Amino acid sequence: MDIPLIEKFGNRVRLRVSGLVLRGEEILMINHKGLYPHDFWAPPGGGVEFGESAINALKREFKEECRCEIEGAEFRFACELVKPPLHAIELFFEVKLLGTPRLGHDPEIQGNQMLSEVRFIGFEDLKAMPSHYLHGIFKMAKNLPAIRQLNGFFTLN
Repeated sequence: MDIPLIEKFGNRVRLRVSGLVLRGEEILMINHKGLYPHDFWAPPGGGVEFGESAINALKREFKEECRCEIEGAEFRFACELVKPPLHAIELFFEVKLLGTPRLGHDPEIQGNQMLSEVRFIGFEDLKAMPSHYLHGIFKMAKNLPAIRQLNGFFTLN
C-alpha cells in the first residue's frame, strides 16, 4: 500500500458501505489498484462521512464509482477486516442498479486513481481468481445465490 493511501485510510477504524448488484449469475465488481501489489476486486462502496446516513453514503458511492443511481437498499450482512494498517467495518446491502455502470472515480484519492475497471463478473470467473485478489466475502459463499443468504457479522482476514 502506498503512503498516500495509508495516510488517507490507515491506522484508524473506517465505516464502509458496499452494494451487492446481482444480475443472473454475475455480480458488479470494481477493480482497485494500489491497495496491494496486485488487483483487488470488490463490490462498489466506500466510506461513510460524518453526518451521512449509510444509505446516502451508498448512493453517493455508486454515483462516484459507477456513475449510476441505485434503489432498494436491503441490508444483508456486516464484516470486519483488520489488516494493518487497514481496519474497516463494512455494511453490505443488496441494491438495484439504475442505468449502465461506467467507471467513475474516487474523489478521496487525488492524482493516481485507485479504480481501474467496473464490470459484471460471473461467479465462476471470480472463483478462478487468486483468493487474495477478491474481497474476503467471496470466501464465505460457494456460489452467487449464497451471497444473498449471508447474514450476520463476519471477521475477515
